[in-house]
Amino acid sequence: MKVGIVGASGYSGEVLVKLLLGHPRVTLACVTSRSQAGKPLATVIPSVRGADRGLKFTDSDPAALAAGDIDLFFLALPHGAAATFAKALVAGGKRVIDLSADFRIADLATYQKYYGEHHAPELLASARFVLPELTPPAWKTEAKLVAAPGCYPTSILVPLVPLLKAGVISREHIVVNSYSGVSGAGKKAEEIYLFVERAESIKAYGLVQHRHLAEIEEQLALHTGAKTIIQFNPHLAPMRRGIATTITVPATAGATVERLYAVWRDTYAGRPFVQLLPSGETPDTAHTIGTNRIDMSAVYDPRTNNFVITAAEDNLVKGASGQAVQIMNLWCGFDETAGLI
Repeated sequence: MKVGIVGASGYSGEVLVKLLLGHPRVTLACVTSRSQAGKPLATVIPSVRGADRGLKFTDSDPAALAAGDIDLFFLALPHGAAATFAKALVAGGKRVIDLSADFRIADLATYQKYYGEHHAPELLASARFVLPELTPPAWKTEAKLVAAPGCYPTSILVPLVPLLKAGVISREHIVVNSYSGVSGAGKKAEEIYLFVERAESIKAYGLVQHRHLAEIEEQLALHTGAKTIIQFNPHLAPMRRGIATTITVPATAGATVERLYAVWRDTYAGRPFVQLLPSGETPDTAHTIGTNRIDMSAVYDPRTNNFVITAAEDNLVKGASGQAVQIMNLWCGFDETAGLI
């Protein structure tokens, strides 16, 4: 099967290139970038020298891509730009997996509140948000356009959704502190992301209304059947990549850490990319970098009656490109782990 990447020169696009070049079931046939058009792939991404199949970057023309012979496209573009390409590609009969935020939020008013104008609102009803471990499998036959989850939301939804559904944790007073590597902001030349600004420094940002909050709360409500409000506190950490999330949430009456783990085990049995660590052993971003895993664990604090849940993932793999490949594998009937570790 031929696949293409629109916006392949960014951080997520680069990871997609590497994963798809090594994938056993697909051929990477197209990489686009308006800023890099005409340049050899290996010149822009030197780490793929010798494995680049002679690919060159082409210009990002939605109509030309829609008219070609590529079966499935990944959109590794900023929000806003992705919707324009999705409109043309879906109309051209292509399968589309979007890594931006353009189709992660089903409610148009909520999208507009957090992101502004939507450039393809007519596609929202048919788009499917897919977090592979949690989304019911009907999407595989229904979807033409899939929204891959964001990095922060993945680290929050995977631990919380089954526990809320099982009534093990309270729906109120959920506090989430998350820490992201600088690559989560994408390739941009801004002072805050310079090495001398970020090295040896960590800071909170986007407090009260971070954009991913809309996605997180909408998905919590859709999966658990009730409105759920969280206190989300994202931080920029002095590392290139990785997400570390700590969630503090009250236990419900009679809930134990053993019960919590039983719910997790039941939910994620047979799911290769969720690893449960023993209670008291907290996950480390260093151990998830380069993998499509999310590692997580929990402890109970009897003094406060809170569960403290921790999760770690690679923001560019399980939080973006690897999860997109995982979605493709499931959508196309490949082994879920094909091309991934």
